[in-house]
Amino acid sequence: MLPAVALVGRPNVGKSTLFNRLTATRDALVADFPGLTRDRRYGVGRFAERRFIVIDTGGLTTADSSEMTALVAEQVEFAIEEADAVVLVVDHRSGLTAEDVRIAERLRRESRPVVIAVNKAEGVAGEMAEAEFHALGLAAPVGIAALHGQGIDSLLEAVFALLPPGEDEGEDAAHGPKVAVIGRPNVGKSTLINRLLGENRLITSPEPGTTRDSVYVPCERDGRQFVLVDTAGVRRRARVTETIEKFSVVQTLKAIEDAGAVIAVLDARDNVTDQDLHVVGLAAERGRALVIAVNKWDGLSSHERRLIEREVARKLDFVPYASFHYISALHGSSIAEVIDAALLAHKNAGAELPTPRLNKVLADALQVNPPPLVRGRQVRLRYAHQGGRYPPIVVVHGGQAERLPAHYKRYLENAFREALKLKGTPVQVELRTGENPYGGRRNKLTPRQAQHRRRMLRFKHKK
Repeated sequence: MLPAVALVGRPNVGKSTLFNRLTATRDALVADFPGLTRDRRYGVGRFAERRFIVIDTGGLTTADSSEMTALVAEQVEFAIEEADAVVLVVDHRSGLTAEDVRIAERLRRESRPVVIAVNKAEGVAGEMAEAEFHALGLAAPVGIAALHGQGIDSLLEAVFALLPPGEDEGEDAAHGPKVAVIGRPNVGKSTLINRLLGENRLITSPEPGTTRDSVYVPCERDGRQFVLVDTAGVRRRARVTETIEKFSVVQTLKAIEDAGAVIAVLDARDNVTDQDLHVVGLAAERGRALVIAVNKWDGLSSHERRLIEREVARKLDFVPYASFHYISALHGSSIAEVIDAALLAHKNAGAELPTPRLNKVLADALQVNPPPLVRGRQVRLRYAHQGGRYPPIVVVHGGQAERLPAHYKRYLENAFREALKLKGTPVQVELRTGENPYGGRRNKLTPRQAQHRRRMLRFKHKK
């Protein structure tokens, strides 16, 4: 097992910046704004040929007694329990505060080793930056500058000196296909993931916009490993005013780009809004395997359910490949089918398509519905082969193939997907016209043909 190191401290001391530095990524949102991080975030770092898990946490504070602060503190407690070592991050510029003392007293009651990282100590001698934090009574402080990478090696040396020696398993802690859960704010994305995991892994609240960052959660189901990605809610651009929310939308778009499959969560009580269509359209544009989960299905009457089903079928007809599920994330009804459908869709997106089978499907499709005439000429589609995966790409060759209308191309995509039983994933068809072997070549005229050509030209000039 890889050792786990949790980053703990007050808000805005640089925990997420240190997380990004240790994992050599930009996964965690960073801004000069306290309380930006809320959920636990996991990453994998490497030091001296040894790898370890890094856990980023939200800031601990007693200045705010809101429900959100209590939920963040609960997530920090989970992180401490999971960790093999804890790094208490403090701010050199702010000096030793009462909050730092309270957090140190809390960590002193734990059996896990603790290292103090004195952040924002760039341009300051190590002894001066670390001096006042010896009063916390924990391990010797280490001065660092997470933003510039100063002192990171010294910090990791201090951490690994307190950990037992272990072997690197050679595999990431989070591996397997990524399944992104997207949707508008407050539709139940985090609740759905918590119900799938059977624990309060993510913070949930009636307050819209609770999730600000994309959170990657490693999972295993029926022996298959995958990663669930909780994303921030995407609202209309006109309503996105806070800089932090703009960062969150970017993180959501990145999660869709990196995902192998996408679960789009809708709120049944709001019907299908324009923003729902926009969110689903983002996944469709990227060609992602797609599952639609209509949440908050409990408590609706039979009449209301029939109306919603018709509305969903009518407005989301532009993604005919998606599978639709009506669920209650709060009560857990039908949620197992959602993740099974997402994993099946990801598997179908990476399917190997034999060329003989593709040509058979193409021939059947052409027989049922021949291509329309283009400029008065018949388009002849000759053969097909696979051109890529995730999503499956079928390359169809023929004469004037690129001139086929868009509706016939969609017909071919649907024909391939239905015949090959690729449920949950789009199939992209690329039309290619073979090169004319005689294009650009001119026949050499015989002497008789050349004489006839000269005679015709003289006749033309006289006219």
